[in-house]
Parts: sequence; C-alpha cells; structure tokens
Amino acid sequence: MKKTKILVFVFMSTFIGFFSAMSLSQIEVKSIKIDEKKINYSDKKHLIEDVIARVKKDYVEEKTDAQLSEAAANGILSSLDPHSSYLNEESLKEMNVQTKGEFGGLGIEITLENSVVKVVSTIEETPAFKADVRSGDYIIKVDGKSVIGNSIEEVVKKLRGKPGTNVKITILRKNEKQAIEKTINRQIIKVRAVRSAKFKDVAYIKINTFSEQAYTGLDSELKKLKSQIGNNFRGLVLDLRNNPGGLLDQAVKISDAFLDQNKLIVSIKGRNDQKKEFYDTDNKELLEGLPLIILINDGSASASEIVAGALQDNKRAIIMGTKSFGKGSVQTVIPLDNNNGALRLTTSLYYTPNGRSIQASGIEPDIELRNAKIEKQEKNEVLAESELKGHIELNNAIEEAKKEKIKDENLELYEKDYQLARAIDLIRGVSIYNSTLKISNNISAK
Repeated sequence: MKKTKILVFVFMSTFIGFFSAMSLSQIEVKSIKIDEKKINYSDKKHLIEDVIARVKKDYVEEKTDAQLSEAAANGILSSLDPHSSYLNEESLKEMNVQTKGEFGGLGIEITLENSVVKVVSTIEETPAFKADVRSGDYIIKVDGKSVIGNSIEEVVKKLRGKPGTNVKITILRKNEKQAIEKTINRQIIKVRAVRSAKFKDVAYIKINTFSEQAYTGLDSELKKLKSQIGNNFRGLVLDLRNNPGGLLDQAVKISDAFLDQNKLIVSIKGRNDQKKEFYDTDNKELLEGLPLIILINDGSASASEIVAGALQDNKRAIIMGTKSFGKGSVQTVIPLDNNNGALRLTTSLYYTPNGRSIQASGIEPDIELRNAKIEKQEKNEVLAESELKGHIELNNAIEEAKKEKIKDENLELYEKDYQLARAIDLIRGVSIYNSTLKISNNISAK
C-alpha cells in the first residue's frame, strides 16, 4: 500500500464561495414540471457529475474537465468552513514556500470574512508594514478591480508579482469614512521569524511567524540576550502580536521551552472524540523561573494562541494586551493520489490545558491593555530640594547617582510602544517583588 505523508499545519489562509444576487428580470426562467413521486432525495451520488456535464454543455464559456473538477472540489471544501480548501500543484508549492519563511509579495497575512479579504496581520519590516497596512483592514480592490468574492488563491495571485513592481490596493478601515488607496512596491519577503532587543535588565523577543526557524531563533536569541545582560537579567517579554501562526510543532516546542516537565501544552480533539495530547518533555526551562510576559492582540492567531493559552493555563506567564483572533482549528494537508494535489481539511480543534476551546473565542489577556501614545509631560515648575539655595549635599550623592544611571539602548522603541513599555515595567516590578519576598522569607527562617 502506498504510504501517504500527512502534514499538520495551523493556517490562516482560506477559501470561500461567492454568490451574486441578481433580479428576476435578468434570469431566463424555464418552466419545469416536477414529478414528486420520482424524486429520490437521498440519492445524490451522481449530482456532481450531472452538474459538470450540464455546465460543459450549456455554459456561456467553454470550460475544461480540470477546471470544473478543481472548482467542484473547492466548492465542496469551502462550504465546510473558512479554512478547508483544495490545493492544486501550484498552491502546494506556495504553501511550502510560506512555511520555509521566504516568499515574494507585500508581507501580509490574509483571511476571508463574509467574502471580503481581511488583513490578519502585517509582517514587520515588509512593504505592507511600511505602507501602514493594518490588522483588521479589508482589501476590496487590487489595481482598481474588485476582489470581493474572490478566493484566497485568486487574491494572492493579484497581490504578488515581479519584485520591484507596484500594486495598488483599496482598503476599508474601521472608523474611516472613506476608502484608502495605497500603492505598494512588491519585494522578496524574507520573514525573519525572530528578532530581539534588550532593555537594560529585561530581554525582549518578538516571534513574527511560527515557521521552521521559530524555535531555534528563540533559543539562540535568548541565550545571546542573557549573556549580554549578565547577572542583572530580570525576565523576558515575548511578543506574539500580529503573529498569524504557522507550524504546530513550533508552537509546542516554544511552549515546552518555558514549562517544567510533564505539563500539558495543548490537546487536539477530532472526530469521534479522538484526542491527542502534547506535553512538555524537556527538563530544561530556558528562563529558570524568571518572570515571563506574553503580548498578544487581535492579530495573534492559531499557533500564537496555543503558546499563550498553554503558558496562561499553566500559570507560567502573564498575558497582556487585547483578545486574540480566535482561530482554534487544525488543518491537515492530505495529498491525493495520481498527483491530483491535496486537501487542506479541518480535522480537529485544539484546546488549552484547562480544556478551553479557542475557536472563535480567542485568548483573553490577564491584563487588558490597549496601545496608546506616550507623550512627555512638561517639566513641573515646582522647585526640587536640590535647586534651593544652600541645600545640603551628602558626599555628592546626586552626581554619583547620575553617573550610575544607564540609558536603555532601545529607548526609542520603549517610548513608542506603550504595551511593550508596560510589559517591561511589570517584569521589573515582579522581579523586585520576588526578590523582596525571598529576603523576607530568609529573615523569617532565621
């Protein structure tokens, strides 16, 4: 028997059918006499063949068997849910390119919502990010032509093109009265799965996508930051905002990296209550118990929600930000025989360690925190003690304190990103509290 390799992904891309409404005056209605006694409502096994034969015979334009068969497969699968679809040879190649973390285009992750293309997230440092395309934007036109009702594949083909060429998109944005047009220059998108920064004593790591490089990138960046910070290392801010997901195994590995052995990470439940559970199997905890804060928002989906849910339920991390996207289904890519492409089929739902389904509900943060603009306040006119004539100085303590003050290397990022700034502050607060508690317990023990 030929063995078929089955790959499990957590994807945002999807297909959906489109139904156009038209007035009765536009339709030629033929009178058909129906004999109710001869209709067998349960026998529909030849329905698809009958429809294809009729389309081939009477449709206004000629269609090939391959075109109609693929359209039929797409229609069946897209009627199930937004994430199931048929993948032809070209689509399979596209999917493999995306999971490798390098592809051409604008740098956005899209889905379909009520037949309209919705931006799930924009990848940092890409053309779309620089053009201020935002999570939640609806793309209604590409190069002046409507894409409402198009499949994801059709939209992707229009958005992608030769690097260096321009594409014009028209978007609708919440709280904006008029459509917004943006002309974006296509580029080869090299998705850097992980990037990092340090803020004196706090490490910051952002995972942009759960591609094949996600876990190794996290591991190497965290080791580098711990080495740079040294003994003053207080904890980590893990940024999963606008991360649309990716590979399930990467989500499990990254959750494993922060948990003690034998802790449940995620369970996957499919048809007939078939259940698969993923546990922490590594004895090594990368942070060694130090504070961990995870940032999420409405662009955090699928694999991001697995990590946030696992570490939230296991009381290992504080989740900050806004509610996540709510994509809690798992798609299995099943190759078909005779090189007929593959099915991307929703086969199960995933659940957090406490048994919560995230599908359509998302992860609720422990601390809800919306982004805001930070503005410096004007200096207070009230004089400080040090400015009063004849004030007492104690061994130049003020000057010594100024010399000891260390400026953050990434001060600009800290000042611009309100959510990140609050997460860093909380890491420091938790660390100070834990140190104080430890000293208090030691004194009590003596």
